[in-house]
Amino acid sequence: MEQDPRAAVELFAECELLRAEAAEAGVVLDDSPESLEALDQLLPRWRSDPELLDHLGNDAGFYLGTVVARTVPGAVWRLDGDGTPVVLLPSGRELAVVEDGLAWAESGAPELSQVYGEVSEG
Repeated sequence: MEQDPRAAVELFAECELLRAEAAEAGVVLDDSPESLEALDQLLPRWRSDPELLDHLGNDAGFYLGTVVARTVPGAVWRLDGDGTPVVLLPSGRELAVVEDGLAWAESGAPELSQVYGEVSEG
């Protein structure tokens, strides 16, 4: 990602499956914190399909990371030691957005808006 961080940001922001699920439910994903709250309200129809669950969970994590990186000053995407995309917060903490997205897709917790609220407060 050091080679072209803008390209990585755009790639992570695609989240095609999540965007399709949200659009079907009438939710617009505009990369805002409010859109995370709307996602938290979706009925989890994907939980009965393990393949869909994993893909949607990854997308949810990438979307969460996109919102954080675009709205929290100083937050940036990076790869952790295993090559997994994380968001580096201004405090130095790494936010494991993919893990959070998978947990959200599987159980609804943590709520995406809750994670955002915790990291946006500093």
